Amino acid sequence: MTISFKKHSLIAIVTFLLLDIHIKPVFSISPPSLLLAQNSRQIALESLNQGLQAIQGGKIEDAIAAFRQATKLDPTLAPAHYNLGLALRQAGQLQPAADAFYQATQADPQFAPAFANLGGALLEGSNLQLAIEYLQLALKLDPQLGFAHYNLGLVKEIQRDWNGAIASFQAAIKYSPNSPESAYHLGISYLQTGKIEPAKAAFNQAITINPRYAEAYYNIGLILYKQGKFNQALDAFRKSVDAKSNYADAYYGAGLIFVQNKQYTEAIKVLEYAKNLYQKQGKTQWVSNAEKLLTQTQILDKNLNNKLNNKPH
Repeated sequence: MTISFKKHSLIAIVTFLLLDIHIKPVFSISPPSLLLAQNSRQIALESLNQGLQAIQGGKIEDAIAAFRQATKLDPTLAPAHYNLGLALRQAGQLQPAADAFYQATQADPQFAPAFANLGGALLEGSNLQLAIEYLQLALKLDPQLGFAHYNLGLVKEIQRDWNGAIASFQAAIKYSPNSPESAYHLGISYLQTGKIEPAKAAFNQAITINPRYAEAYYNIGLILYKQGKFNQALDAFRKSVDAKSNYADAYYGAGLIFVQNKQYTEAIKVLEYAKNLYQKQGKTQWVSNAEKLLTQTQILDKNLNNKLNNKPH
């Protein structure tokens, strides 16, 4: 059983920019062209705030429409582009979101979160080189931007640059200490470099922040299993499925331990369950793995029963 590499969604700034706008009256003494510009900015700000209100009300499509209107009325209004990008990303429209974040960077070249979210969107789109460039620009503007360090760490993970990933996730934890994902992926990176105890500590840190972090419990269970601490590993796998009832890997891991403990009946139950979950999730290779282990366990169970039945009374 190999270490499970679980991808998590990229961290972005999910709090939409709230603007405390006090619109001043426009007096007729202003030149007509300036008056028009001021009116456009006022209307754009109104549209922006309408979008923010729609987000708070869970009306994502209304928010997108309002943010688009704000960007049309005032293309220099960076928060409108930025919030449009966040809303589009929330709606699953990755390329339009990236375009909106890019426009935010053009409207305000010092807007570090816009560069970071653009990098995140490019990462999701597998454009790693551009993602790195924009994430590094974000960190140049704001070295303490935790989620930019995290997203850069994910790029390093994909590139299997484990030392680079460790450095990025450590920085992410430093500047965003309440993010369990950074601690979790730090643990994954430590595992890949053979640093078992630091990995375990990182997974425990993720669980401290989020006590229902199923993947962190699972990887702790995997470490304990490989260390021969089967009862502790089983407890970790149980906590994993308590946190995430359809987590097939944790049931599979529990099955391995039951086999080690010669508790074949229990092993067969959880392996059957794991196999069914893998089938539902379309993980064909793991369906095959579960079936093979299940067949082996059924043979062991049959042999054990035959021995017990043939014992002299």
